[in-house]
Amino acid sequence: MRTDLLQILKSVIAATAAWWLSVHVLDSPLPFLAPWTALLTVHATVHRSLSRGVQTTVASAIGVGLSFLIGFYLGVNVWTFALAMFVGLAGARVTWIRDEGVSIATTAVFVLGSGFSQQQPILMDRIIEVAVGVGIGVAVNLLLFPPMRDQQAASHVDNIDRRIGGILVKMADEFSSSWETDAADAWRSEIESVAEEVDTAWQTVHFARESRRSNPRLVRARLTRTPRPSDRHQTVTGRGVDYEEVLSRVDEAVSHMRHLIRTLHDATYSEGPWDERFRSRWAEITRDAGHAIADPDADMEPIHDRLVELTRAMAEDGRLPRDSWPVYGSLLTSMFHIAVLIDDVASARSVR
Repeated sequence: MRTDLLQILKSVIAATAAWWLSVHVLDSPLPFLAPWTALLTVHATVHRSLSRGVQTTVASAIGVGLSFLIGFYLGVNVWTFALAMFVGLAGARVTWIRDEGVSIATTAVFVLGSGFSQQQPILMDRIIEVAVGVGIGVAVNLLLFPPMRDQQAASHVDNIDRRIGGILVKMADEFSSSWETDAADAWRSEIESVAEEVDTAWQTVHFARESRRSNPRLVRARLTRTPRPSDRHQTVTGRGVDYEEVLSRVDEAVSHMRHLIRTLHDATYSEGPWDERFRSRWAEITRDAGHAIADPDADMEPIHDRLVELTRAMAEDGRLPRDSWPVYGSLLTSMFHIAVLIDDVASARSVR
């Protein structure tokens, strides 16, 4: 919400400044071109403002030129207006200006619809107004709190980790006593909700990486930052945490959680009692694993080592029925995979 409000304020500042320059400095008869292009240029990242700003400038300049040629040589009527729209929308398909290519047509709408025959706009003046609007939009986004989305990405990943940890704790609590198919169905619904959040988090993570490109805040941060012990967890590129790697680990954890829940769901239909030793120790390990995921600074014994110890104890005991090993082994295997993710420092402390 804070980020959205800041972007709104920057858009207001950029558009207002461009309008003031058009009216009081350029004395433009079409003072809406500069503020309009300024609005188009204030994007959610600095890199996007720069790249889209160039596209907007080119597309709008083409739109102004198209309007000038059609209005000056053919006049403005329904057929020439339609011709300008056709040429503008066709030009919008050009690959290297496709993101902002529709500005060709919309600029033609503004120029031709503003009374071209009476005002006879000068081609170069209109292009200057477009350039002024784009320049102000880029400058405002570049200099006034340039957007950085790392915090959003970290919060998103952290929230997913907490939800996964919470599901594991619930599973352990219910598994340690008894559970029914309805409980397994509830876990399945919750992990599917987490999977949907992971899909959304990928967009946020890609956005965070883009927000670091061409961002002056990174230069200032490097110049003023005092080295801390936690810096050893950052990537060797110096760009901070590799969120793509972190989220791929989280995505993998969701996959193993699905398999774990499916195993427990199917086990509700199995006949025969559970081995209480396995049940209590596996539930204890799973509960601690959930707490470790939800709180990466929690002081826990290594989950992987405890699983190895449990596996050896059950294998050496020899009293476990042979028919039970496929289910018990599946539960152990899923937790082995999740334990590897828990012990991965990159997916825990450096992000959170």
